[in-house]
Amino acid sequence: MNSIKKMYMDLGISENVYEYCNEKWNACKDNFAQIDSVSEYNQLKVLTAMQNNKISDAHLLGSTGYGYTDIGRDALERVYADIFHTEDALVRSQITCGTHALTVALFGNLRPGDELIYVTGKPYDTMEGIIGIDESKECPGSLREYGIKYKQADLLPDGSFDYDTIKALINKKTKIIAIQRSKGYSVRPTLSVSIIKECITFIKNINPDIICMVDNCYGEFVETLEPSDVGADMCVGSLIKNPGGGLAPMGGYIAGTKKCIENASFRLTTPALGKEVGASLNINQSLYQGLFMAPQVTASALKGAIFAANIYEGLGYKCIPDSKESRHDIIQSVAFKNADAVIAFCEGIQAAAPIDSHVKPEPYAMPGYHSDVIMAAGAFVSGSSIELSADAPIEPPYAVYFQGGLTWQHAKFGIMMSLQKMYDKGIAFPKNCIYK
Repeated sequence: MNSIKKMYMDLGISENVYEYCNEKWNACKDNFAQIDSVSEYNQLKVLTAMQNNKISDAHLLGSTGYGYTDIGRDALERVYADIFHTEDALVRSQITCGTHALTVALFGNLRPGDELIYVTGKPYDTMEGIIGIDESKECPGSLREYGIKYKQADLLPDGSFDYDTIKALINKKTKIIAIQRSKGYSVRPTLSVSIIKECITFIKNINPDIICMVDNCYGEFVETLEPSDVGADMCVGSLIKNPGGGLAPMGGYIAGTKKCIENASFRLTTPALGKEVGASLNINQSLYQGLFMAPQVTASALKGAIFAANIYEGLGYKCIPDSKESRHDIIQSVAFKNADAVIAFCEGIQAAAPIDSHVKPEPYAMPGYHSDVIMAAGAFVSGSSIELSADAPIEPPYAVYFQGGLTWQHAKFGIMMSLQKMYDKGIAFPKNCIYK
């Protein structure tokens, strides 16, 4: 028995599971070359931005109090603007999550009487209360309460934009059109930058003054282009996802036009003060170093996603994307069709973690979600979904959403352990199956 195989077996992986996964690994590793090429390009893009802005050790220091003259914070925002090819950026620890970043962007740029249109169907669950989508529910502090109207164009059955409906919905009051790049808790395809470009071009041809905002969560550094390269006025995301590289302890970003960023900054802090205030404390080094590592970490997560698709597709489960499709975010969904399989999968991801591997995840009622949700993440940064993690709503089609992995090797082990838990419970294939 070779030493690596023995290590896996010492960690609880059975010979049947090891041999099956090893076969699938050999079948998919040739696909990794394209991921490495994109990662190399993005690494050079990040490096160029840091060098062009003359980042020095002084920028790694933080500030306290009001945060006036925080040169590290201000330079980091210039670096983000250069990477995303935008006029400006807002990159702050005071942005608590991706949902908060989107909230800041929307509230900063919408006014009473304006209309917001989502053209990718209903947004991620946590956005519904911010928008006030369900008019039968009281939503204190929502956009609806401030007199901002919401409209929605669903994607077509093949996952493409419904341009006829989008055109019919746009009117003089339309201020922002939002595009959610990733799938959220749905089983639709993630949108490529080229598809997003087509939609933005279509919208701008109708009215160039409409602000196009892209929820870019989970999509950063997956391609060589970002939505801001193809006309998005705002690109929004979380630092405990891709761009934080697993080192950012908190925060979010908005990259876009100078006016949009200024308006967003007035919402995040106060009118008139905007970007001038907001102490970075002692986290600048983590934000810079995490950003520097982000292209490689994102590549590791993508390799894990492809491996997962190969593993579970081979067992007859529906995977989105499938093992052959191009990738436009780091998320891999697998439709298991029953709750027991979802829970077993998440137990495996948790058991593979460096932190809290002894803990068993259980579904529970999380704020902002329609159903009980199970989340597995033994992470160094709490809730960091660029680290190995999985989550799922306990409702049909019982799809689990797997993402992250600071290293490819850890992502690989996490997938193997997820299968092991299912194997132990007789879910993935019979317990008496002997691998041949």
